[in-house]
Amino acid sequence: MLKIIVIKYKKLQIIFFLICSFCYSQNSKLDSAYFYYKKAKQFDYDNKHFKAYKNYIMSLDLYKKINLEDSIAKCNLEIFELITSQNNLESNSKPYLDDFYAYALKKKDSFLLLKAINRYAGYYWDTDSIKTTKSYYLKALQLTTNKKLSKYRVSTYSNLAYLHIKKYPDTAAYYFDKVLNLKELMDDAQLVGTFINYSFFLKKQNKHIQALKQLKKAEAIKLDRYQLKYNKIIYGKLANCYKEIGDYKKAYEYYEKYNITRDSLNNTAQNIAISDLNKKYQTAEKDKLILEQEAENKQKTTLLIAAILTIIAASIIYILSFKNSQRKRKLVEQQKEIETQKNLTLLKEQEITTINAMVDGQEKERKQIAEDLHDNLGSVLATLKLHFENLKINREKKKINQEELFNKTERLIDEAYLKVRSIAHAKNAGVIAKKGLLLGVQLMAEKISSADKIKNGSY
Repeated sequence: MLKIIVIKYKKLQIIFFLICSFCYSQNSKLDSAYFYYKKAKQFDYDNKHFKAYKNYIMSLDLYKKINLEDSIAKCNLEIFELITSQNNLESNSKPYLDDFYAYALKKKDSFLLLKAINRYAGYYWDTDSIKTTKSYYLKALQLTTNKKLSKYRVSTYSNLAYLHIKKYPDTAAYYFDKVLNLKELMDDAQLVGTFINYSFFLKKQNKHIQALKQLKKAEAIKLDRYQLKYNKIIYGKLANCYKEIGDYKKAYEYYEKYNITRDSLNNTAQNIAISDLNKKYQTAEKDKLILEQEAENKQKTTLLIAAILTIIAASIIYILSFKNSQRKRKLVEQQKEIETQKNLTLLKEQEITTINAMVDGQEKERKQIAEDLHDNLGSVLATLKLHFENLKINREKKKINQEELFNKTERLIDEAYLKVRSIAHAKNAGVIAKKGLLLGVQLMAEKISSADKIKNGSY
């Protein structure tokens, strides 16, 4: 009993150890994933985009291993924005946005959906798909009818306004009026974007001084992220505006700033490294999916083969069982037939034994009758015959008393009658026994009447 308890205790220790190891492993992966994510964010703020991308990827891989969906979605969005923020980067960022959008749909979170839709609009804007861009911004505008998302309506208006500047200036003016009336709802990034867009609209209206004021407002705002990207846009537009109003000194200064910023963003080595790493990662992801699919197909094939073998084995067992049951049934039928034959043979043997017994009985009965006839009736009849011979002789010579001789002869006849009667009664073989009393009497009457001894009831 003690030995069993010790074994069970050891098993529980092993299970507990495995659970602790698993939990430790999961916590370790979570800590590492968060560490890489924080490093990536810091590198991002420092414009060290290659290092940022590399750490985002490591964080994403770890979050995937522990299946932490919220963090996976967050990494996907960060990687998408990092890639799209780079200039001349030949790398496809859309798969990351697609994954984030799928997550938002699964969660049914309006805020996350709005984020994804706005990013889709920006993505298609960069690829000059203006019609598709507008459709996404209109979807975003529809989502902002929700009170919780109303503060994001202003940035959507700003983007729609900018989208209509070239072809539909009146529509652009309509949207800018709405945006400028909602400035207090914007964050810094939205304000910068609005000022840049509005300056472009004013420049198209040849209102260069007013456009410069808007750009100066944008330049004064310091952002936490992607400052270089916004600075490049602001410096380029400021240079153009100063050129238009003839202030070439200022135009030159901002062109210099623009070139420096552009060169920082166009860091060819960094962009190539990000592009190569992204391609490798996406290839690895595709290979992983292929391997998972192959493993799944292999498992399905194994299960299918196992199912087929099980069916075949079950069929063989069923067939053998069926044949075995048929064989058993035949054996039972044969046993029954043998028993029937035995019973018939026994009955026939019993019948033969009965017949033999009857024959033996009849033989004994015949012997007994023969003995009775020989020993009893035979002697009486022999004596009776002598008496009749005496009667015959005495009728001629008359030496013996005739009356006495008749009496003796009559007594012998009576004795013979009684002997015959006793034998008949003993064997139960008389006429009455065989044919009944009435028929026996009739036959007896006929025999007596044939001797002319009885007529009309008298002698």
